[in-house]
Amino acid sequence: MQIHDQKFEIFISSEQIRKKINEIALRINRDYADANPLFLSILNGAFIFTADLFREIIIPAEVSFIKLKSYRRMETSGKVKELLGLEHNIFNRNIVIVEDIVDTGKTLNHILDEFAELGAKSIEILTLLHKPDATINHINLKYVGFEIPNDFVVGYGLDYDGYGRNLKDLYKVVN
Repeated sequence: MQIHDQKFEIFISSEQIRKKINEIALRINRDYADANPLFLSILNGAFIFTADLFREIIIPAEVSFIKLKSYRRMETSGKVKELLGLEHNIFNRNIVIVEDIVDTGKTLNHILDEFAELGAKSIEILTLLHKPDATINHINLKYVGFEIPNDFVVGYGLDYDGYGRNLKDLYKVVN
């Protein structure tokens, strides 16, 4: 498959993703049974993952969406822009940040610092994908769907210059 100037091949199937979401949701339902967590999904990439996951959450919980952007084309910019869309008071709340992918950790460090200043009771990270080889800033990830190599991926909410988010499977760039 081709998007713009890059060729991609299937990497993780929608069935594998669905199974992993069910496993993570079971853990969250157990871990937060009496905690009324607030799930804060990072737009744009995590919106499909968040929707599928949240349908499996059976405990009292809320979900909201925030926006940051640190990618341009296939490279990280290294700069985190301002946090937009936080409409909930997170003081003394159990927060679960939902990410599509964690690579360098710079974006999450920025968010964690801001949320700590706002007085969250607890802050945990849930990510569909983690690239350990790309990690610069170590972050404690409580829930990880898949650890992947440092390849560029697209699909299931992740894009390449705006395209590919609608793909049901995850694809990796062909080198």
